Amino acid sequence: MAPRPTWQGHLRLSLVTCPVALYTATQKSGDVSFHLLHKDTHNRIKMITTDPEIGPVDRSDLVKGYEYEKGQYVIVTPEEIESVRLESTRTIDIERFVDASEIDRLYWNDPYYLMPDGKLALEAFTVIREAMKHTDKVALGRVVMHQRERLLALEPRDKGLLAYTLRSHDEVRQPEAYFDDIPDHKADSAMISIAEKIIEQQAGPFEPTEFNDRYEDALRALIEEKKKGKGRLATVEEPKDTNVVDLMEALRRSLGPGGERRKPAAKKAPAKKPAAKSAPKKKSA
Repeated sequence: MAPRPTWQGHLRLSLVTCPVALYTATQKSGDVSFHLLHKDTHNRIKMITTDPEIGPVDRSDLVKGYEYEKGQYVIVTPEEIESVRLESTRTIDIERFVDASEIDRLYWNDPYYLMPDGKLALEAFTVIREAMKHTDKVALGRVVMHQRERLLALEPRDKGLLAYTLRSHDEVRQPEAYFDDIPDHKADSAMISIAEKIIEQQAGPFEPTEFNDRYEDALRALIEEKKKGKGRLATVEEPKDTNVVDLMEALRRSLGPGGERRKPAAKKAPAKKPAAKSAPKKKSA
């Protein structure tokens, strides 16, 4: 049974509308978290709100302030914040269709499952989903969740739609600010050739179950050992940097035995065909 929906409303394509429900497509994997305890009593520590001048204060005396300069704040009341909140229209309006390749991966954010909400929504939802499959396009729409407007990218997935919230342009840092500082450098073509061969050897399908958080695993193992009264520290060996002098040798060793590219055999000159025997001359009459 599907969990409780994150959002419920309508999906609209021009004049076609149907009720839908939005569900978060991911979940936390039970990250190891720690509580702060007193070192002697092992009691959990409580954080007390404190003013640096008058000491501990009640939460009812707290207000929200925006710091526009160092130590200078604009005080905003809950009523003022409420007055500028976007009204939830409860409708995902599809505004545009684009190719998925046109959306930079930097903008993709959190994934959600979008599905029809009730039997009456099934026909219209199916029409929209199948039309998107046939045209191979990603739909862009807007939704208001948690008092914030977000841009959504929708694409068909199995019997439903996969919806991604997209980051705004202001949230994404442009790569030029970082990559322009990398000096121009021409790599050795022979090294590139060996590196390509290593890539070919290590190519394979993506299996998510093969990738896990080794730090989390080490923490859990440490906790289990501590519960048994042993106390074992797990360490992960850091890789060493490859020196430029040893780069070619490291690449060759990475190929493994027999992994070196073989030079193409020299082409043999085609064998000469034997000369055709001439036909015997006819005797004259």
